[in-house]
Amino acid sequence: MFIVKYRNLFFILSGITILFSFYAMFAKGFNLGMDFSGGSIMEVSYDAIPPIETIKNALDKAGFSDARTQIAGTNDLIVKTHALSEIERQKLSETLAVSGTKMEEKRFSSIGPTIGKELQSKAFTLVIMVILGIMLFIAYAFRHVSEPISSWKYGVVTTLTLLHDIIVPAGIFLWLGKEVDTLFVVALLTIMGVSVHDTIVVFDRIRENLKTHLSNDFFTTVGKSLEQTFTRSVNTSLTVMLVVATLYFFGPASTKDFSFLLWIGVFVGTYSSIFIASPLLVVWEKLQNKA
Repeated sequence: MFIVKYRNLFFILSGITILFSFYAMFAKGFNLGMDFSGGSIMEVSYDAIPPIETIKNALDKAGFSDARTQIAGTNDLIVKTHALSEIERQKLSETLAVSGTKMEEKRFSSIGPTIGKELQSKAFTLVIMVILGIMLFIAYAFRHVSEPISSWKYGVVTTLTLLHDIIVPAGIFLWLGKEVDTLFVVALLTIMGVSVHDTIVVFDRIRENLKTHLSNDFFTTVGKSLEQTFTRSVNTSLTVMLVVATLYFFGPASTKDFSFLLWIGVFVGTYSSIFIASPLLVVWEKLQNKA
């Protein structure tokens, strides 16, 4: 009952984090990765990696001043730059062989700016379609629930919760200057899946308690439903967060940002499904009664 009783406190907290996230989006902007802006990526492996400053100086002198370097593992290096021709690719490979250091090119890929923009459009469309699909599914799944609030309102509340769950992690991600690529979109979609699962668990318990007439007061029914599902939701999310943390600390460098965003998203999604979604139903029911 504590969660529902002090719901305004949790609403204010979420409001502050959402405002911060929007501020981060406008202040920092979207640091689009190669997948969306176009460019080339090369990964090389050294027997003994040279000092990173030495590599950067060599890249600058060779005309790759826009190149961004990232150490991966012990002796691997990832270099991202503008879209390269075959001649420029060979030049980059030769440049990375600093002072005759033994080096092996492990992979190279390039994406043009046109394809990058197309991926941006498709990624945005995909996220919108997923949100709409989830809203319609929730409305259909709860179609037999009409009292005290209609089934479609469960779908709307779920949609609002999902927007909360992708805006907040995205804002934190952008504030830290992380790169937005296809893994960023995959992480957001995964976050939505985890979040809607937790929300449905609570909503389903509310539905069952309404059927059994646990209480004539919707406020009490929601509060009891949250108490009954709280431990399960938290334990499930903690398990997922532990796995994601393991991926972050022990996984490859290429998935660190992905696992970081996913960890934040699971935390935020668990919070919203417990402290935001169900209390919003209570608020809607009270407004409905006043109307």
